[in-house]
Amino acid sequence: MPLDPLVKAFLDKAAAFPRPKAWDVPPAVTRQSFAAMMQLTSPKDVAVGKIENFNIPGPGGEIRARSYAPVAAAGPQPTLVYFHGGGFVAGSLESHDGLCRLLAAEGGFKVIAVDYRLAPEHPYPAAVDDAWASVQWIEQNAAEIGVDAGRIAVGGDSAGGMLAAIVTQAAREKGGIKIAYQLLLFPNTQMGGETASLNEFAVGYFLERRAIEYFNSLYLTPQADTASPRISPLRAKDFTALPPAFVMLGGYDPLHDEGLAYAEKLRGAGVKVTIADYADMVHCFIYLQTVLPQAHDAVAKAAKAVKEALAAA
Repeated sequence: MPLDPLVKAFLDKAAAFPRPKAWDVPPAVTRQSFAAMMQLTSPKDVAVGKIENFNIPGPGGEIRARSYAPVAAAGPQPTLVYFHGGGFVAGSLESHDGLCRLLAAEGGFKVIAVDYRLAPEHPYPAAVDDAWASVQWIEQNAAEIGVDAGRIAVGGDSAGGMLAAIVTQAAREKGGIKIAYQLLLFPNTQMGGETASLNEFAVGYFLERRAIEYFNSLYLTPQADTASPRISPLRAKDFTALPPAFVMLGGYDPLHDEGLAYAEKLRGAGVKVTIADYADMVHCFIYLQTVLPQAHDAVAKAAKAVKEALAAA
């Protein structure tokens, strides 16, 4: 299927005004550029209920978090714990504020966004440790923060999708936390692997292979074992007894094939999986809310899946 014409027009316009590549500038500049794009393209004026900023005690200090309650919410709420994308180097509570508002509004559940530590200042395993600590704390303090402890989902986009996958595996291995659902949006599921999509869409499709490899080099220490499921959840040996999943993919995404492979491993292990594969779209096209009508519809579909799963939990 050809690339969606609105996506192509967006990419052509971006190419006409070239900016420095991520690997050519300091991480601080990459973060500013990512934040500016998200501010430009994020959904605007999404109505939600109460928004609260708070801190979660973490292994490296306080972890910033933000909760979004749906309009007219009362009592403990089914909740999606959300990890933002950005290659483990960029992204923040602010960059994904609009997306989290949209998920809460469309799904009618509480969203708690987690501002985990970023590389290169905080390389692996900082992000993983923060993600796991956050889910544990939210479950343990559910009553105090208006969360229904029996109906907690985890989710994220890109690098955040990887964190969500790692957290669900950790919850199964360590016990004590029941995760009802996992929302994996364009997930990165392995480090250092080769796939057809990684090569075919290496350049010119929003996310580029060289950027992925550069971000990975900032995130991973030289001694990191990329075969570990805490780095590459696709390489886990056991996929049984994991929570059901919604996996969103883009046909022109370099990460398409590893996301699909993860969904298929879950399905092969008997896990219920919904795959939303947008054949004419790029990586994380849901960011482009002011550019693509399909972006809103895709988030609404994902939110509906989470809502239904949490209602049945």
